[in-house]
Amino acid sequence: GPRKFNPVVPHRDSLVLTPGAILTPPPIVRNWADGLPDDLGMFANDTQGDCVDAGFYHALQVWSFNTFGVPITEDVARALQLYSETTGWNPAQGGEGPGSVIQDVLTYLLNVGAPIGDGTQRHKIDAFFEIDPKKNMDVRYEIDACGLVKIGFNVPSSLMDGEPPLVWDVPKTNKNDIVGGHDVILPGYDPEVFNLISWGRKDYVMTEDFFNTYVDEAYAIIDPDWINANGTTPAGLTLAQLQATMQALKNN
Repeated sequence: GPRKFNPVVPHRDSLVLTPGAILTPPPIVRNWADGLPDDLGMFANDTQGDCVDAGFYHALQVWSFNTFGVPITEDVARALQLYSETTGWNPAQGGEGPGSVIQDVLTYLLNVGAPIGDGTQRHKIDAFFEIDPKKNMDVRYEIDACGLVKIGFNVPSSLMDGEPPLVWDVPKTNKNDIVGGHDVILPGYDPEVFNLISWGRKDYVMTEDFFNTYVDEAYAIIDPDWINANGTTPAGLTLAQLQATMQALKNN
């Protein structure tokens, strides 16, 4: 679905850094998906408009692989369950469904959590905040600190002409011919491209030019397993400070 502007979602630019916190620049090259299997599963995004949900289950694969050494791949039914829970989509209706909205899904993951295992257990996130997609260095900082950044972007028709190319770049013509929105996770970067996971594959990259032209929202997600394993939190903030920024989004 189209992006939302929920005023209580915290923004990186407004986070108050811990006094004395020194932000070390992230490494020049980082890819947290290195070592993951080539085929990560579609999580039904080939038939449903559940890219936001599929992307979260890909995020779980990245976090668990880097935390426990083994990627945890949930059943595709869990992605469809999350899609249904967050949009009201009814599988019996068929079709793609209404499409997910990133801010709605992230708020749900904060309060309720994603279904895992047999569908009765939940994986919650600790916090999330928006990053200005025009600040590419901030995006790199948070990929390094959080394992990945979740983005929403407009899809040019050139990307959907046949099989998507491995390198996503701005087409020479018809660059404003937009066919819809999509959501992916970025688990890595180098100085010229961002690595992304989409449609079950981890070998796609998008150029800086593509990112700057089409991305209209980006989020850092603070995952409890990742924080416990790596001890790093973004933007020089403590976990308690990050959790405090979530109060307005919490249901309780």
